[in-house]
Amino acid sequence: MGFFLETLFGGLMAGMLYSLIALGFVLIFKASGVFNFAQGAMVLFAALAMARFSEWFPKLLGLDSKLLANLLAIIAAMLLMVVVAWVIERLVLGKLVNQEGVTLLMATLGIAYFLDGLGQTLFGNAIYKIDIGLPKDPMFLMESTFQGGILVSKEDLYAAAIAAVLVAALSLFFQKTATGRALRAVADDHQAAQSIGIPLSRIWVIVWSIAGFVALVAGIIWGSKLGVQFSLSLVALKALPVVILGGLTSVPGAILGGLIIGVGEKLSEVYIGPMFGGGIEIWFAYVLALMFLLVRPQGLFGEKIIDRV
Repeated sequence: MGFFLETLFGGLMAGMLYSLIALGFVLIFKASGVFNFAQGAMVLFAALAMARFSEWFPKLLGLDSKLLANLLAIIAAMLLMVVVAWVIERLVLGKLVNQEGVTLLMATLGIAYFLDGLGQTLFGNAIYKIDIGLPKDPMFLMESTFQGGILVSKEDLYAAAIAAVLVAALSLFFQKTATGRALRAVADDHQAAQSIGIPLSRIWVIVWSIAGFVALVAGIIWGSKLGVQFSLSLVALKALPVVILGGLTSVPGAILGGLIIGVGEKLSEVYIGPMFGGGIEIWFAYVLALMFLLVRPQGLFGEKIIDRV
């Protein structure tokens, strides 16, 4: 039982991180109707900026405090992501209003490759380290209940807590603030939102900036765990089954979908993997999402769209 709980906790913590990345997809799709294939590139770009700024600022400004250097690096990386959001709206999305979905999809693919290349041009292509002070040593829980206790990574625990707080804050932002309600109005009907004075261009810059912030947090957490390298952009592909499972437009769906995928892949790898030689964790999420699509195409909380002809 102790080992099962250990695996379960590991899956839940990984699932929260998947949810965090999936939120980036959901936020942009809700507000603009664009499925943003550039989210993974945004995670890599933001993480590269954070890693390099935290390395450069102490040398340029003579800082001795790691905390201050990290804070300045986070602020500078976030400002950079806002600039990226503004440029994307001005030079790409603003020019493609009312175009077909496939056109917008191809545009985000182009943005993804551009950001991948730009990030490595500006910040280099080596493996960089992000150190924000997350503890690396493990800890044991429930030692009095189970023999030997349950082994939990402190770093994963802190990362899951940060992701959970951010997810809750974004949910409140969408439900309780005027800007959040404007974003939901734009998501429901662009023309109706414009008719009551909501400017689409400003809303898109805001939502891409928020997605950039989510990418920055995800990049810092994953970069702290794995190091910042080109493969970081591929982590975002893990969030695609989460988005499909939860429903493309649902914030709660992204959260629940992430937890299901995280727990499912850990349990399947441990309990089913040995029967097939292992490696189930790599493809489990995609197979689960595919099977779910066959039964419920709109996902857990997605909207079922029926067109009458």
